[in-house]
Amino acid sequence: MEITIDKNSGYCFGVEFAIKMAEDEMETSDKLYCLGDIVHNDMEVKRLSAKGLEVIDREALRELSNCKVLIRAHGEPPETYKTAIENNIELIDASCPVVLKLQHRVKTSFDKMQREDGQIVIYGKKGHAEVIGLTGQTLEKAIVVMEDKDLDKIDFEKPVTLFSQTTKSTKGFYSLKEKIEQRILAAKGSLEEVDFTANDSICRQVSNREPQLNRFSKENDIIIFVSGKKSSNGRALYEVCKSQNDRSYFVENEDEIDPNWFKSNDRVGICGATSTPMWLMEQVKDFLTAMASDKAVV
Repeated sequence: MEITIDKNSGYCFGVEFAIKMAEDEMETSDKLYCLGDIVHNDMEVKRLSAKGLEVIDREALRELSNCKVLIRAHGEPPETYKTAIENNIELIDASCPVVLKLQHRVKTSFDKMQREDGQIVIYGKKGHAEVIGLTGQTLEKAIVVMEDKDLDKIDFEKPVTLFSQTTKSTKGFYSLKEKIEQRILAAKGSLEEVDFTANDSICRQVSNREPQLNRFSKENDIIIFVSGKKSSNGRALYEVCKSQNDRSYFVENEDEIDPNWFKSNDRVGICGATSTPMWLMEQVKDFLTAMASDKAVV
């Protein structure tokens, strides 16, 4: 059995940066809080918890004072920074630079839309940490759209400016863009430049993984996709693998692997989400190597 880890899988820059900041800070601090799971992977959260990183929610943040709190890569709304100042909390800001740039663009566009009686629309998952940070730039007035039914929230008689959560599907974004254009055309009878602005704000480090995984899935007989169950990016990328290779399996760790999935001459590909640590994929590879050597695969 030949086993290969996809070299393009694993942490994106933003997640890797946040985890490095957390580990560096915990070397010198007795206590470090993190506002939400630092990454959507329970295995990594447990590893960092053992080092002293305590996960809190926004309600708990309001009760803290005189301490250090890490802001993860997803970014935070202005309210979080205000609370930190009021409670004398030192923020260790690990917001991804791509997300920070997008927050600024959304805020600037929102101010413009306010003057023009327009709307900010965000293609993303309502309640997702990054989306909360983005809607916070708009005084919570942004319209979050994920499915076709969400389009009914938009007033197509008014100007629309569209952005995307950085980790969403490029295909999904452009499909949504086309549907909004069609709705505006139906409502107004024409589509002028002032009516609609679409900003493809998807992180290319994330979106480029789709064509890479397409190739990787075809090159192997069986795919083991390693990801936390909370990761929306993981679910989306797994579906990419599944579309190219029916023998694709989603696992959180090696405990969920069934030896009956494999044949002795299989080429096995291991890959994962932007929130999947490389050490976990290597752990899965070690498990499969040991399984094959024990002749558990027939």
